[in-house]
Amino acid sequence: MLLEQYVIGPYQNFTYLVAEREGGAGVVIDPSFGVTPVLEAIDARSVKVRYILNTHRHPDHIAGNEDVKARTGAQVVAHVAAPIGQDVSVEDGASLEVGGLRFQVVHTPGHTDDSVLYVFDGHVATGDTLFVGECGRTDLPGGDPSKLYDSLFQRLVRLDDGLVILPGHDYGPTPTSTIGREKRENYVLQPRTREAFLRFLKE
Repeated sequence: MLLEQYVIGPYQNFTYLVAEREGGAGVVIDPSFGVTPVLEAIDARSVKVRYILNTHRHPDHIAGNEDVKARTGAQVVAHVAAPIGQDVSVEDGASLEVGGLRFQVVHTPGHTDDSVLYVFDGHVATGDTLFVGECGRTDLPGGDPSKLYDSLFQRLVRLDDGLVILPGHDYGPTPTSTIGREKRENYVLQPRTREAFLRFLKE
């Protein structure tokens, strides 16, 4: 599998190029502002981009959609609640086949109501639901701290501990992590009641 991580845009966004191999079918995850390096890599590796996978609606995660679509003809994918004019709307449990890769959708509202994870081949793109050592904000439009609690503690922590986390921003001590490591080390994921978690987010 080909997997490349790019830090682009003014907000330390991670954009990902994923393909079954060089010259094979693939996807771009969360194309941010200044997506030119990713477009150059698509050409250099001869990747046939089938889908643009958006983890949520915020502009820094979708800013490069049209540039990637214009270059590759790929379809834009987002949760059904996302108001971004996507070509393909997905819901929890949906899956997308791209060559030999399968991307499974896990709906994780909280940062926004349309936030999703994409689980594939031992990895999980977490967008702004979970960073390395932190979680996404809930004080922006569409945020809901109670829903984020459910998404983190009823959905995300139940994923396989070995999955490699691909976060939406370069905010942590390392560019990637694993579910298991975050459960051990991320202070956000330490066991709390819903009430304690809501108080914690306000601190």
